[in-house]
Amino acid sequence: MRSLTAFICVHLWLIACPLFGAVDGTITNGTSGKPAAGLEIALVQPGAGGLTALGSATSDADGKFSFTQQPKGPGLLQVAYQGVTYTKMLIPGAPTAGLRVQVYDASRKAATKVAQHMILLQPNGTNVAVNETLIIEGDPKLTYSDPGNGTVRFYVPPGSKEQPRVSVTGAFGVALQQPVHETKQPNVYRIDYPIKPGENRIDLTYGVPQATPAVFTGKILHKEGKARLVVPNGVTLKGSGIAEVGKEPQTQATIYDISGPTYQVEISGQGSLQEAAPEAGDDSGSPKIEQAPPHIYNRKYWIAGLAFAILGLGSYLLAAKRA
Repeated sequence: MRSLTAFICVHLWLIACPLFGAVDGTITNGTSGKPAAGLEIALVQPGAGGLTALGSATSDADGKFSFTQQPKGPGLLQVAYQGVTYTKMLIPGAPTAGLRVQVYDASRKAATKVAQHMILLQPNGTNVAVNETLIIEGDPKLTYSDPGNGTVRFYVPPGSKEQPRVSVTGAFGVALQQPVHETKQPNVYRIDYPIKPGENRIDLTYGVPQATPAVFTGKILHKEGKARLVVPNGVTLKGSGIAEVGKEPQTQATIYDISGPTYQVEISGQGSLQEAAPEAGDDSGSPKIEQAPPHIYNRKYWIAGLAFAILGLGSYLLAAKRA
């Protein structure tokens, strides 16, 4: 009887465990390497109607925090520090105890650099739809934050009838729309999104009217990192400041290296990179690509993801040519 009673007690304790300290961990300052005390951290539940607050806690002298609540499904831990919000995703089925949330000191002098920059041009005879992707490497110890002057600047050619749309990919793969601001420089815009340590991806979309002949003029505002133009199969570019590197095998998109801070190209042909619907009986789940007439703002976020493959292939082809 005593063994049975002990078994029941242990079983009930295990069931009750998730109700006490269901989510806990430590907030660490990644700049100093020390625990971050006195920071308020929120546990929220994302849903169709937005974020629902499940609770809040304050880190103690050792940076530790805990919640008795536990989200049903995915959850988020959010903590604000020096005007910057840091987020950690809680994945269903993954451990929620002993979590580590890192914050960093914010600075206007943090060292960041553009590692890669892809500019995809999709002409349809009337307009040229433009999708740009920038991969920015943050300072390893600081968050770059400069609300007054912006953290990222980019050039949009004259003739665009609307402001560009900009999104930043969050830490858990969600594209977050960002407000865009004009600067004192003509055709130059900025965003104020803090650039955190690690890799940050900025995507922008805009369109410009397509004249005859179709000419596209651009400027690269960053001094470091590779910048490349990409056009769909059936479209070619010629002009100053560019050199053809090769083709991306899957889509047959042509890649051009941009050699200087400014370039001007003449566009021939029409085309678009477009995701195809799966064929009947095809349940592989892998994306397919087909040629389709572009809509100026029919933006597919997978195109931005393709930037990694295209830019990486461009580096490989360029190295092969030099060998």
